[in-house]
Amino acid sequence: MSSMSDAGSPDGGGLKLATARTLKWNAIDRVASQLLYAGVGIVLANVLSKEDFGLVGALVVFQAFAILFVDSGFGAALLQKKNPDDRDYSTVFWFNLAVSVAVYLLLWLSAPAIAAIFQGDERLIPLSKVMFLTFVINGLSIVQTNRLMKRMDVRQIAIANTVALVVSGVLGVCLALGGFGPWALVWQSVANAAVKTAWLWVTGHWRPGAFSIDSLKGMWRLGLSVFSSSMLNTLFLNVYSFVIGAFYSLSSLGIYSQADKWSKMGSASLSQVLTSSFVPLLARVQDSPDDFHRYMKKANRFTAFVTLPAMAGLAVAAAPLFHLLFGHKWDAAIPLFRILAVRGIFVVMISLAGNYLLALGRGRLLMVVEAVKDGFIALAILATVFALDMTLLVWGQLFASVATVAVVGVITARATGYSFWSSMSDMAPFALVAAAMTAGCMLLLELPLSPLLSLLVVASAGALFYAGILAITKTPELREAAAYLFGRFRRR
Repeated sequence: MSSMSDAGSPDGGGLKLATARTLKWNAIDRVASQLLYAGVGIVLANVLSKEDFGLVGALVVFQAFAILFVDSGFGAALLQKKNPDDRDYSTVFWFNLAVSVAVYLLLWLSAPAIAAIFQGDERLIPLSKVMFLTFVINGLSIVQTNRLMKRMDVRQIAIANTVALVVSGVLGVCLALGGFGPWALVWQSVANAAVKTAWLWVTGHWRPGAFSIDSLKGMWRLGLSVFSSSMLNTLFLNVYSFVIGAFYSLSSLGIYSQADKWSKMGSASLSQVLTSSFVPLLARVQDSPDDFHRYMKKANRFTAFVTLPAMAGLAVAAAPLFHLLFGHKWDAAIPLFRILAVRGIFVVMISLAGNYLLALGRGRLLMVVEAVKDGFIALAILATVFALDMTLLVWGQLFASVATVAVVGVITARATGYSFWSSMSDMAPFALVAAAMTAGCMLLLELPLSPLLSLLVVASAGALFYAGILAITKTPELREAAAYLFGRFRRR
């Protein structure tokens, strides 16, 4: 993103380079992580049963809420705060640790009740008691991670994630091949959290000091708003897994969890890269509307440049991709995956809007955004759940996300002073090119090719078409991305 102006940057000219370097390491982290995650996931999906994934998928619902309570929004408050000091980091660390232990003990005692919700399957009791250790271990790494993100120095985060995925992936595959069933997934999760946290503590060179109630009070307002927003978000993201597991079957939940997991490899990764890259940057210029708007424009265009072709391409290539990786074992997940991949585009757009509000410290508006999104999801569930058709249920997710983008876009425009139509105009050129790319790739799927050849043809043709059109129109994002990838980016 070399066209970003350095004028007024707090560090006298290095902000542009720091942003580009942060994007680079976040991208390396996500690409490496997803490749490793995909490799392990392919093996596990072929070895383990739908019910094995359903069992662990049922626990993920509760684990997601536990993680929220551990962080309680203070991680985001640290990112938004202009100059957090060691007292702030230490306070959040001790708070996270205390809450994580308390929540784990509560869930440990609730294990039989959790099993009762999902057809009374008592296998969930020991699985949950071990699985829930992950959020305690991950809680220990929140402050270490946020310190690096705040300094826009995410290299060690990328390395930690990669090492953790390699170690936990090998363990999970060995256990799956050894016949341990769902325990392979559980111990893989625990090992991943433990290795990542240990790496960050060894390399982070930070140790907590004393707890400060004044520091906690200073971050409480924004932290509580982010926590409340995240709580609603997590509730409605996981309500589908809860509904399917409780009212359909654990095998159906396994099918849905596979479609959801593979689609989120794209959308969740992009959202995470954007948050860790742009929120610290935008927080630095929160008091300068002109600079803030300029960076918003850059963020909008960069997000569309990457997200639209990536998620549209995943949706188009769903069938050859699943057939290549899993044969026909997970065919029932393919239509769900396609819908969820398209939905991922709008999920990233909603996340980007939330980043702008977070960077401005508008905690209450984050709650409004989440309430709007969850209201649409609730309506979609009520309209589709009684049909007992998972495909219809997932279509409801997509329509809810589209409606949310429209309403949230207006809310964000009023808060930032950057109009909704300006944001849409920023993204429109990339949407048009991605739509044309998608139409062409869908025609190529009709060729009588093997899954591997079909995937190669579609991916190659789509990438060449997208990059070619952007090159012809001299789109700066393509030129800047190529310059940085090939080492020609310089601090200017």
